[in-house]
Amino acid sequence: MPKAKYYSIYRDLKEKIENDEYEYQGIFPSENTLVQEYDCSRNTIRRAVAELVADGYVQTSQGKGVRVIYQPREQTSFTIGSIESFQESARRNHKDGYTRVLWFTELTADRKIEKRTGFPSGTELYYVQRLHYLDGVPLILNHNYFLKKLVPGLTAEIASGSIYRYLEEELHLSIITSKRIFTVELMTEIDEKYLKIKDYNCLAVVSSHTYNSDGVMFEFTQSRHHPEYFRFQDTAVRRAF
Repeated sequence: MPKAKYYSIYRDLKEKIENDEYEYQGIFPSENTLVQEYDCSRNTIRRAVAELVADGYVQTSQGKGVRVIYQPREQTSFTIGSIESFQESARRNHKDGYTRVLWFTELTADRKIEKRTGFPSGTELYYVQRLHYLDGVPLILNHNYFLKKLVPGLTAEIASGSIYRYLEEELHLSIITSKRIFTVELMTEIDEKYLKIKDYNCLAVVSSHTYNSDGVMFEFTQSRHHPEYFRFQDTAVRRAF
């Protein structure tokens, strides 16, 4: 199923904000103007704007319109509140992203893997070990486990590009929710080998359990981030009690 029209509008508006076509603290064109520009309904525009609000790019104000609150950052940052592929993150940060597949194999989960990932023993999985570079610097070592029955046909070649693009565009899998845990862990030999951590003895680790539209976990990933470049961002909203 192709993505809804609101999503392409959201991506276009997001890119314009990042490229300063809509400046920080500036006011968006009116809803009527955007409806005409994108030849769509008001609800479509409102849904696209709602996504920008959730990402911390704009803020709506009753009677005052939509104000841009996005500010670019010099240091590469990753998002907490949204599910973003490495390639999408690289583009958002205006960096050259490259992925090197270190190891690709099929395996069956045992007790050890079950404890680590949450996939029951006996589950057939793909395991992919990947090294992500930004502007030529190795920043993230990923350990990916994918549920084979929901991700058929995965290959090392696909993994060297964007696995999420393959899942969404080729397999039409809906990626809905990712539950994440952030920790700081001691460096391992493989971390030291690939990430060139120098004087550090620990690194930031993000463990993610990701689910499809049926609530089935299809991926467990542990992302091990170079500590010198680790930075996550979020937009928090205080709720009335």
